[in-house]
Amino acid sequence: MPTPTLTWAQLRDLKCAELEGAADGWGKSSNRADAARDRIEQQLLTGLRDTQEGEAAQAAVARLRQLGRNFQYVYTECGLLRTTLNSLAHEMRTQQRALTEALEDAAALKFTVHANGSVTYPAGGEGLVDGAPLRGGTASSSGTSGLMPPSGLIAPNPHAAKAQDIADRVCGAVRAAAEIDWRYAGILRRLKAEEGLKVPASTWKDAAGDAAEVRDAAGAYLKDAIPHDASPEARRDWWAGLTQEQREEYLAVYPDQIGNLDGIPALVRDAANRDNLQLLIGKLEGRDDEKSMTQLAGLREIDRQLGAGSQPPMFLLGIGDEGNGRAIVSFGNPDTAKNVAAYVPGLNTSLDRSFVEGDIKRAWDTAKGAQKYDHSSAAMVWLGYDAPQFPDWLHSADVMGDDRAEAGGRAFGSFMGGLAATNENEDPHLTAIGHSYGSRTVGAATQQDGGIAGVDDIVLVGSPGVGVDRAEDLGVSKEHVFVGAAENDLVTKAPSKLQGSMTAAAGPVGFVVGSLLDRDNDDLWFGKDPASEAFGARRFHTDEGPSLVTGGFDAHSQYFDVGPERDRASADNIAMVVAGRGGKIRNEVQR
Repeated sequence: MPTPTLTWAQLRDLKCAELEGAADGWGKSSNRADAARDRIEQQLLTGLRDTQEGEAAQAAVARLRQLGRNFQYVYTECGLLRTTLNSLAHEMRTQQRALTEALEDAAALKFTVHANGSVTYPAGGEGLVDGAPLRGGTASSSGTSGLMPPSGLIAPNPHAAKAQDIADRVCGAVRAAAEIDWRYAGILRRLKAEEGLKVPASTWKDAAGDAAEVRDAAGAYLKDAIPHDASPEARRDWWAGLTQEQREEYLAVYPDQIGNLDGIPALVRDAANRDNLQLLIGKLEGRDDEKSMTQLAGLREIDRQLGAGSQPPMFLLGIGDEGNGRAIVSFGNPDTAKNVAAYVPGLNTSLDRSFVEGDIKRAWDTAKGAQKYDHSSAAMVWLGYDAPQFPDWLHSADVMGDDRAEAGGRAFGSFMGGLAATNENEDPHLTAIGHSYGSRTVGAATQQDGGIAGVDDIVLVGSPGVGVDRAEDLGVSKEHVFVGAAENDLVTKAPSKLQGSMTAAAGPVGFVVGSLLDRDNDDLWFGKDPASEAFGARRFHTDEGPSLVTGGFDAHSQYFDVGPERDRASADNIAMVVAGRGGKIRNEVQR
């Protein structure tokens, strides 16, 4: 860092309000860009898609989408400038206040503070020998106080220590302010756009770096106040209590934090995550490691689907690149819908293109199906944990163990608590859906203190067990636990842990012995078979699914699908439960 040239007089006279005024100007520019982007996406693009067809219309849509992205970039960068200036004013005002307090103490003691920060103090005290006042002097933070070192025969001037303290405080405030000025000057110099009207992917990569730098700088100003450890209800109330300007700054600088914070309204999370999506794409752009390329493909496909529009409308309630990736996508607004369902996927799910084309489509199919019975319905897929991954699942501790389910269950419980806190209906109907290992995750969520907040119904499909042996142990009555188990889904017939351990120890003989010990053959790896009579849930009808010979593991993944040659029976039953029509499902005999 270069030698600071700031003086205490300059720090004293600094007008922080002018920095905040400049920040307000950038904020207005950011808001105008945001309004322009909204008009393009909510009015112009929607109108074109609904009324026009052909190549010209498609070209116009592409140009409008590019213009919308440009406005999004302007919104992001201007928002970063606003927060940078506000954070600069905030930090400078702190040092200014420390300086002012030191100067006021000097004036009260009738000390003189010189331009170089040294402090002169008057004579005071009494000499030990002659009782005469001890001479005054000058204290400096550089260490040259102007005093002779006291001996055992000379008492120190009582003003000396006070003057030294004031000199140190003045110097400390000026040095800290100079460091702040130097640091923010570098940030502001780097907050600039490329020439031209187009915002290419490389520019978003630079924007991701800009955002990271401003986040680091604005930690004390904004980030430290985000209530990460609070309940979803407290987070909702925190957001409601912010001023509009504060909300705008959080959205501009911390879209990753706000977009993934349970208890924040869905519209706010969606807006934050759409911005963070672009920053994540920019961050991963150009990386050649497998994880980055896989996640980038998934992020781009989510971005494409968001731009294409859908009915019900698509809401991005979570996005991130940690672990195997995070994504929460809802079809329908979960804050205004009376019926809201969240589906937790299982084995081999990660943020990649197949997740977007498969699991997100399942959420859309479920939302569409539920809306046939009640138009006030929304359904989503929740990838908020690291699901076990293929191909090591047969011998992996991840899929055979409970750790990932337990961690995922805590996160899912918090998320559902956020949905319950922000829903605007007096008595919303919430459904938790778990598929495969995701059913074990839902089961873990029910065992947290208080269960899963607000959940009325639980749907388990393709389940290897949920960690409890009775439906009523899931926090709702057994009449509100619904289970789908296709005849050819081998996961729903997984061996129990006893059978598994005995097979590992003694091969086929051990398996037979283990099966004999499980006389009713109703134990799976994670407890009682949810489709069994002993478990006590309501089993609903599903198609048997293709056999292992003809379809491999397809029977395990078709519970939500409504396309040709898919399990329409299961999808329709799930849709009825989501819509609050669980009493009308087509039942099937328990095992």
